[in-house]
Amino acid sequence: MPDGAIREEAAPFPPAFLRARPARDQPPLYAALDLGTTNCRLLIGTPARGGGFRVIDSFSRTVRLGEGLAATNRLSEAAMQRALEALATCAAKLARRRLRGFSAVATEACRRAANGAEFLHRVQRETGIAPRIIGAREEAELAMTSCAPLLRPEDRRAILFDIGGGSTEIAWIRAIGGRAELAGTISIPVGVVTLAERAGASCFTREGFAAVREEVAARLRSFDAVHCISQEIRQGGVRLIGTSGTVTTLAGTVLDLPRYRRQWVDGVLLRAEDADRALDRLFALGREGLARHPCIGPDRADFVLPGCAVYAAIREVWPVPVLTVADRGLREGMLLRMMQADRWRQGG
Repeated sequence: MPDGAIREEAAPFPPAFLRARPARDQPPLYAALDLGTTNCRLLIGTPARGGGFRVIDSFSRTVRLGEGLAATNRLSEAAMQRALEALATCAAKLARRRLRGFSAVATEACRRAANGAEFLHRVQRETGIAPRIIGAREEAELAMTSCAPLLRPEDRRAILFDIGGGSTEIAWIRAIGGRAELAGTISIPVGVVTLAERAGASCFTREGFAAVREEVAARLRSFDAVHCISQEIRQGGVRLIGTSGTVTTLAGTVLDLPRYRRQWVDGVLLRAEDADRALDRLFALGREGLARHPCIGPDRADFVLPGCAVYAAIREVWPVPVLTVADRGLREGMLLRMMQADRWRQGG
């Protein structure tokens, strides 16, 4: 292994991605890959002043790895093939870089599928990428790491939610002296893909939408009771942060964007009533209208209203007046962790 390179023991560098240590005048590069239930995402970045990073390259493709999983408890051959094709593209991008650090993870679809581990062995054989399956708590921790810079000095607590393809992750965060600490998490086994397969058509009706909202809200109330979140909200100083395609779509609708751009959305503050009106506008569009929406498109049209039903449940149980929108998540958290660990190793 080249001098100075770092790696995670649970997810070693694929040999094809090892390169000689960059020259002194070249910034170190780190890469993070997230294989989720809906998307395969890659991010390559280099450290920036102030503790963040600068994006060098990125990739995202809808692969629907969890398609049919709820019914069969297995990843289908068609879904695995779509994911492998996306991962092959990621491997080609990685092979062109001199990486100092690399991490790849797989989430709910591979956690739940009976053939999830078998599929990841196939991924390693065919692409050289070796994702490791992470648990719901680590998933929440990584999202917290990426979203912590959105907290403000006046925040005492934060609710961070991620409406994924196969599950919805909730993190209850304690903000202390500019640092974020995880106080509790819950993983709800419903996401936009699982809901689209089970109740997608009904989510286009008021009755079906309300049924999904109440199902999720019941689970949230149990978590709320354990951590007294509603009481904390009444005292003030609680920030609500959403990181998912659902909330970025709501933001794009509120802002009436002609097309989606991350820099226009990440970190935006939405008044709850504006987000509610955007949700109503999306509901009124129907599937064909959602497919034509500039911030959605045909690939995501079936997932929007199930995700909005989950958001509506969060809004019902935790009526925080402002929603902070985060177009960031696991990949960003992984990059920041690698960079922080590298600085610690070098005594920086």
